[in-house]
Amino acid sequence: MGKGSFKYAWVLDKLKAERERGITIDISLWKFETPKYYITIIDAPGHRDFIKNMITGTSQADCAVLIVAAGTGEFEAGISKNGQTREHALLAYTLGVKQLIVGVNKMDSTEPPYSQARFEEIQKEVSSYIKKIGYNPASVPFVPISGWNGDNMLDASSNMTWHKGWEIERKEGKASGKTLLEALDSIIPPTRPTDKPLRLPLQDVYKIGGIGTVPVGRVETGVLKPGMVVTFAPVNLTTEVKSVEMHHEALQEAVPGDNVGFNVKNVSVKELRRGYVAGDSKNNPPKAVSDFTAQVIVLNHPGQISNGYTPVLDCHTAHIACKFAEIKEKCDRRTGKTVEENPKSIKSGDAAIVNLIPSKPMCVESFSDFPPLGRFAVRDMRQTVAVGVIKSVVQKEVGAGKVTKAAEKAQKKK
Repeated sequence: MGKGSFKYAWVLDKLKAERERGITIDISLWKFETPKYYITIIDAPGHRDFIKNMITGTSQADCAVLIVAAGTGEFEAGISKNGQTREHALLAYTLGVKQLIVGVNKMDSTEPPYSQARFEEIQKEVSSYIKKIGYNPASVPFVPISGWNGDNMLDASSNMTWHKGWEIERKEGKASGKTLLEALDSIIPPTRPTDKPLRLPLQDVYKIGGIGTVPVGRVETGVLKPGMVVTFAPVNLTTEVKSVEMHHEALQEAVPGDNVGFNVKNVSVKELRRGYVAGDSKNNPPKAVSDFTAQVIVLNHPGQISNGYTPVLDCHTAHIACKFAEIKEKCDRRTGKTVEENPKSIKSGDAAIVNLIPSKPMCVESFSDFPPLGRFAVRDMRQTVAVGVIKSVVQKEVGAGKVTKAAEKAQKKK
């Protein structure tokens, strides 16, 4: 059976159910296959925590698909100064999602339907603002589609014979096609960071009868192997990894992207918790930070933010109150150039360089060294009020932490 027809119908059924109920079903784990890739839709707007998820990024996206509505007035609303379209594109770029596809949707509801002029107007407008953000429009496929009718989703549409297809240029070479499916297949898979030191933020810690303590989390960088001696930050606890498993199967090596459980010796469940980070004790292990400097973009804060403000930060799996100790400068969101030194306060729409001090021991990293541990959401009043990217960290000089007997033994063996 052709992959397309069945899987597509299934996605459309979900969309139809949504249309009728007027909400977005929790989309965070939709998976489908293309002729070339397995694709997971990590998240989609309409989802309450869309922006927060996008930032703390339980998984980092390889490509962003920006869907803009072509309907009269609808496109204009999305792209207006406070429209979501702009914010989502800016966030995607700020958070390091460098590949972009634009789907111009609802082509069936333009005036007249399937209007070439409307498509070209939108392509021109969107190109100009994604260029301002930092994307190169020449490398971005623009596809006129109707998700409702299926035009140009999987097969070239007979309703838009004027559309000769999309064509892109980038350093890896040219690509072209007609449909959204072909655009997805033109994504270049990024290299996975196996060569970096291990960083594994803990999502949970379990006590399993007959096995012992089992921390669970996603390998973000590096590799995790049985026999490795790991250090947990910020507590500076060192022990040996007895075994690693994923989907109930033992692994000899876990790589970035793997969600694993691993058994550690001589450590009680009480000594570890969500938000701690595991690393290789012999290769640049993670450490607690005393403070860090970040570029912060204020999204929707009702008032002014000034020095001393202490909201909760969600960074990787950590959830810790941090103090805005010093707002160093206000800068232009797009260019990063300084607009004002030591501003008294910042408000919605502002970008700033800020020095932050965690209220409890915390392990974070600079975005350039370890992207998944270097971006965060600022939560206050039950919403995301700002997002940030960590520029630099000051690591705490901590004394010798606990080293278990198992770790000592393993280190002697080596």
